[in-house]
Amino acid sequence: MSLFLTFREIFLLIDIILILIIIFDQRKNPTSTMGWILVLILLPGLGFFIYLFLGQDWTKRRLFSRKAEEDQVITDLVTSQKKELLRIGKEHRGDVYERFISIAKMFLESNQAIITNDNTLTIFTDGKDQFSSLFEAIRGAKHHIHLEYYIIRDDLLSRELISLLTAKAREGVEVRLLADSLGMKVKKKGLEEYLTAGGKYAAFFPRVYTLNYRNHRKIAVIDGNVGFIGGYNIGEEYLGKGPLGYWRDAAVRIEGLGVNSLQLRFLMDWNYAAGDHLAFNPAYFPEQKGSGTCPLQTVSSGPDARWNQIKEGYVKLIQTAMETIYIQTPYFIPDESISDALRIAAHSGVDVRIMIPCKPDHPFVYWSTLSFIGDLLESGVKAYTYDNGFIHAKTIVVDGIAASVGSANFDVRSFRLNFEANVFFYDLKYGEEMKKAFLDDLPKCTEITLEEYKSRSRWIKAKESVSRLFSPLG
Repeated sequence: MSLFLTFREIFLLIDIILILIIIFDQRKNPTSTMGWILVLILLPGLGFFIYLFLGQDWTKRRLFSRKAEEDQVITDLVTSQKKELLRIGKEHRGDVYERFISIAKMFLESNQAIITNDNTLTIFTDGKDQFSSLFEAIRGAKHHIHLEYYIIRDDLLSRELISLLTAKAREGVEVRLLADSLGMKVKKKGLEEYLTAGGKYAAFFPRVYTLNYRNHRKIAVIDGNVGFIGGYNIGEEYLGKGPLGYWRDAAVRIEGLGVNSLQLRFLMDWNYAAGDHLAFNPAYFPEQKGSGTCPLQTVSSGPDARWNQIKEGYVKLIQTAMETIYIQTPYFIPDESISDALRIAAHSGVDVRIMIPCKPDHPFVYWSTLSFIGDLLESGVKAYTYDNGFIHAKTIVVDGIAASVGSANFDVRSFRLNFEANVFFYDLKYGEEMKKAFLDDLPKCTEITLEEYKSRSRWIKAKESVSRLFSPLG
């Protein structure tokens, strides 16, 4: 009997150890657990490398322990504001606020998401308008510019932005640029002039061999007075100049006390990534009184949190719907709570509509999306493919009143594995604007009817089945 193990036996032993870790130590979602066990059993050896790249999280507690400590410095300040902010919220009584106060309370308790009521919003659905407004705000910066993005391409748009940030740094403005290490495509040489001018840069989670735990947030704060949040990264494809054609996305510009929440989120992420200790400096939170009346909350979620707060916000919004639920998302891979909530809403007579792209930027995710859409069609949910390019917006609007815009897709990766940030707002004016934007897109769409879905080819059915099988992995 040989004293040496073969490679096959070694990988079999590793797979058994990983299965035991997944079951007893990591306590993953049961569906995800079964999916990974299936991968490790059916693909011995290869399954180990797939898990290393996509699924490993045995170091998650260690990776984010310091982040939790940094978060606590600022969340303590948020906690001290809770009673006062809730009192302010109660003073803003009205039919809309009364109806959605339960959502606001949930976020306040589970996510430390402060409520502000004096906000003015500008909703963007076109990249040219969004970047024009963002760059204008940056040009007018007097004290600081804080930018946080998942992807920064190495193209003309990013060079224009970095050139602008370099000029502002030379003027003495504090400039901080935070990007996810996997999504940052600008090489070190492309940042030399910016850094020499005094600009600061930090890479979030510099472990590019895993797709998990990426910072998917898109946040900009200028002088603590103007904030942006949404789905736009920095790249020319967001101007419609990429291979997918016209880019339909969504973002919100905020003016009012709601900017403070974006600032808090940025500072917590910056402290973690840069090893810095920026805290409640009054210069980052200038005294202001917005002229608007829109109540909103900035809600963040990520693998460092116990609860899936943004997903729970989606579920709660769906549960409050009485007339309409309109969703736009490039990736629709819901868990059972989202699927059940949408199905129940449709069975209750609510007009539920979901808009997805007509073409895939990630084929695996696209075919999985279609399979989940197909499940809901039998419940009366209506689904559409956006034919005028690519839809990247991550939005939901309920009854033309309450809405959410941000970085979180309706998929398990956004719910469990990525760091995300959305703004939830409760307002007739802006809710109706969001509803109108959805309806304006319908003439550019093709409806996915139940009859057409059932008649799809065997090849498409096979692609959907395989893609769906691995969709819960994470």
